[in-house]
Amino acid sequence: MDWQLILAIAAGVAAIALLVVAVAIAYVLIPVKKNLDHIAKTLDGVEGQIQGITRESTDLLHKANRLTEDIQGKSQKLNSVVDAVQGMGDSVNNLNSSVDRVTNSITHNISQNEEKISQVVQWSNVAMEVADKWQMRQRRNKSYNTSTRSTGEKDENLPVAVSSPGYKEEQDK
Repeated sequence: MDWQLILAIAAGVAAIALLVVAVAIAYVLIPVKKNLDHIAKTLDGVEGQIQGITRESTDLLHKANRLTEDIQGKSQKLNSVVDAVQGMGDSVNNLNSSVDRVTNSITHNISQNEEKISQVVQWSNVAMEVADKWQMRQRRNKSYNTSTRSTGEKDENLPVAVSSPGYKEEQDK
C-alpha cells in the first residue's frame, strides 16, 4: 500500500504541478498573445503604408522614365544644334584663316609694289593738277570770250589759251 499511496500522492503532486505549469504558461501566453495581436495590427498598418509607398514609387519611376525619355529626345535635338554651332565655328575659323591669307598676300604685294604704287600716286597727282589747270584755262577763256563779245574789245595782254576742237564751233555761233 505504501506504494499505491505514494503513487497516488505522486500522481496528485504531478497533477498539481501540471496545473501550476499550465496556469503559468497561460499567464505568459496571454500577454504574448496581446503583443502578437498588437504587432499584427501594426504590421497591417505598415503593409497598407508600404502598398501606398509602392504605388507612389511606381508612379515616380514611370514619371522618371518619361522624363528620361524626354531629356534624351531633347538632348538629341540639342546635339544637332551643337553640331550646327560647331560647324559655324569651323566656318568662322576657315573665314578667319582666309582673311589672314588675303591680308598677308595684300601686305606682301603692297610691300613688293610699293615703289610702283608711289609712282602711280605721283602720276595721279600730276594728272589731277593738269586737269585742274585745264579747267581753269577753260573758264578763263570762256570768261575772256564772254567779256570780248560784250565789249567788242580784245585784250592783248591776256595769254592765248589753247582751245578745244568744239570751242571754235561755239565761237562761230
